[in-house]
Amino acid sequence: MFTGIIESFGTIEKITQEGSNVHFDLSSNIASELKVDQSLAHDGVCLTVVQVIPESYRVTAIAETIEKTNLSGWKEGKKVNLERCMPANGRFDGHIVQGHVDQVGVVKSISDQNGSWVFDFEFDQATGNVTVEKGSITINGTSLTCFNSAPGRFSVAIIPYTYEHTNFHQLQVGDLVNLEFDIVGKYIARMIKGY
Repeated sequence: MFTGIIESFGTIEKITQEGSNVHFDLSSNIASELKVDQSLAHDGVCLTVVQVIPESYRVTAIAETIEKTNLSGWKEGKKVNLERCMPANGRFDGHIVQGHVDQVGVVKSISDQNGSWVFDFEFDQATGNVTVEKGSITINGTSLTCFNSAPGRFSVAIIPYTYEHTNFHQLQVGDLVNLEFDIVGKYIARMIKGY
């Protein structure tokens, strides 16, 4: 389990296809603290560390993960948001995040607010996912609060600290992002639908 508080960046150094799987080798300042079998969120996608070497490590993504997230667009040199699992005695500084991306969204606009930024996103509402005004959303692994919430779209405001310490500073209009909708909202929606 994660909380959506990004602790570091990983830089993709190498991408290797093996059958239907894709291996990603990343460098990071936390690489030396990682261990094999550890779960680590990469732009909100929970991936297992399969190899650790000095200053870098490897994770592997299966075909379904590649298809349902923005990993298919990852390139060497890209910076991704990293978060290790929350320890049992940790604090919830964000919200409950599973590291299971529900779908991708697209950046529709970015507005400089003279000290902060507003990002507008759209997503395919046919999946049944919803946001609520002032509710939680995870974008590329970052815990944020929605506003301008409407079917298939929402906005978030980004303060300078978040802009600099996540890969929001790299996002451009048209980019795909990983979205994980609030787990509480997903359970409520399922109960209302009766399945």
